[in-house]
Amino acid sequence: MEEANKGTFPLDVVKNIFSNITSIHAFHSQFLLPDLEKRMGEWASTPRIGDILQKLTPFLKMYAEYVKNFDKAMELLKQWTDRSPPFKAIIQEIQSQEICGSLTLQHHMLEPVQRVPRYEMLLKDYLKKLPQNDPDRSDAEKSLEIIATAATHSNSAIRKSENLKKLMEIYEMLGEEEDIVHPSNEFIKEGHIMKLAARNTSTMDRYLFLFNNMLLYCVPKFSLGGPKYTVRTRIGIDGMKVVETSNEDHPHTFQVSGKERMLELQAGSEQDKAGWIKAFRETIDIFQQKNESFKNALKDVEEVSVSKAELGKRAPRWIRDNEVTMCMKCREPFNAITRRRHHCRACGYVVCWKCSDNKAHLEYDNYKVNKVCKDCYSILTGEGVTEGRRKGILEIEAAQFTDSSIMSGFLQHSEKGGKLWQRVWCVIPEKECLVLYLYGAPQVTKTQQHIVPLTIESTIFAAKGSRVDTNFVISFSSRT
Repeated sequence: MEEANKGTFPLDVVKNIFSNITSIHAFHSQFLLPDLEKRMGEWASTPRIGDILQKLTPFLKMYAEYVKNFDKAMELLKQWTDRSPPFKAIIQEIQSQEICGSLTLQHHMLEPVQRVPRYEMLLKDYLKKLPQNDPDRSDAEKSLEIIATAATHSNSAIRKSENLKKLMEIYEMLGEEEDIVHPSNEFIKEGHIMKLAARNTSTMDRYLFLFNNMLLYCVPKFSLGGPKYTVRTRIGIDGMKVVETSNEDHPHTFQVSGKERMLELQAGSEQDKAGWIKAFRETIDIFQQKNESFKNALKDVEEVSVSKAELGKRAPRWIRDNEVTMCMKCREPFNAITRRRHHCRACGYVVCWKCSDNKAHLEYDNYKVNKVCKDCYSILTGEGVTEGRRKGILEIEAAQFTDSSIMSGFLQHSEKGGKLWQRVWCVIPEKECLVLYLYGAPQVTKTQQHIVPLTIESTIFAAKGSRVDTNFVISFSSRT
């Protein structure tokens, strides 16, 4: 707060990260802790705590606000740590203090979330040891009921935070190059696997990370600082199929096929194979069920929604925020920061800001200008929605090409005759197979300064034998 008051970063950022923690601390320091300390001093004459807890446990409901804000707080913390060097610096300075015990801010922020479940466990243990006819039993049991209700919210947040922690670990194992840290991503399973070569009987060591919405197919790489992997392919769960296969040369095999790629894999044992197939099939089933629920919800909405003839002439039924998890137009998942929920005032759909960035006069609202989705805007005005200027060739996103490319991966790049080498993400897209795009990383939205287009005149591979590196030269009509 001191740094924010100096104008280093917005005050609201700090308030939104820490929610109502000041109120929670005041409750503990001014009420609960003093009362318990006083009672411990009087324990010989008054051996009970149920009366204190029954009086004060209703105030534990204030934890619900902190717990509900926890996901948003984690997102904000990551966002500002990534974007603001001063913010990152003050976090690191505080974390380095001895009182923090070499733990991260995220770890300390999880403590209040875990506090109520701990009270529940302690009170249960207290009741087990309390005689049935003890005068404190009635108050203690009533307190437990209140605490158990508050703990339900906290337990859910703990599971989410543990998943977020795992996503951060994987993000670091992937060299911080894959954008996977998002509340909508849920970690399912990971492990070593062997990949069967398509052209011969050889096998290759690979590593899989399975999430609720995608599979990361990775190649292990040597690292002194722990396991590290390079993502070879990202396969979406949508449309994925998994089947057992039989191979005389390689036992325990199965096949994973998706829209992006087909993999024939070999597990270490029959039990390991069964575990992977079970995890894949359960993940696919849950994904399909959610997708089907979304389609049914759309169908139900269409049945009660305003017809095209009535659009703008009568007020629509608004779809509730909690009924949808993704934009009802572009189907991008909602989150608390970059893609929040908005309502189209014409059809009532819940859409993201990109799909609601239009305004039109609505007859039912005395022809006032209201925010509407792009489809309703087109119907009401008869005009097409301008999606913005067409992206230039240097603005095509790496991820857009990587998902539908002939080949992609990291290479060391140097201009002809240059001595400096730079690690770049290279993509040859399917639609432009005679173009090589160079990016700083897979998530970068713009290509680097040099792009190598046009027709190939000749290709020369010059292997300069060394144990580690093999250099090759590609000559294009525009540059080498």
